[in-house]
Amino acid sequence: MDDGNRPVGLTTREIVIRGSIIGGIVTVPSLVVFFVVWLVLEDLMVGAIAGVITHFVAMGFSLKISKRLLIKKNKE
Repeated sequence: MDDGNRPVGLTTREIVIRGSIIGGIVTVPSLVVFFVVWLVLEDLMVGAIAGVITHFVAMGFSLKISKRLLIKKNKE
């Protein structure tokens, strides 16, 4: 196997930092939508439903973002 094509591993610190960024990308929009809908409509249940929908949409995008963030390429 050629050493130039092997993926380079991430350090623990890099994994924690990148994981925290992805967690923020998923969590912050969900909370913002929940609180805005709750405060504007004054209905907790509608806010919770909107927050859950936003959370799952953000989780879908986070998969694409994590593929870019977590793959470390060889520098030659």
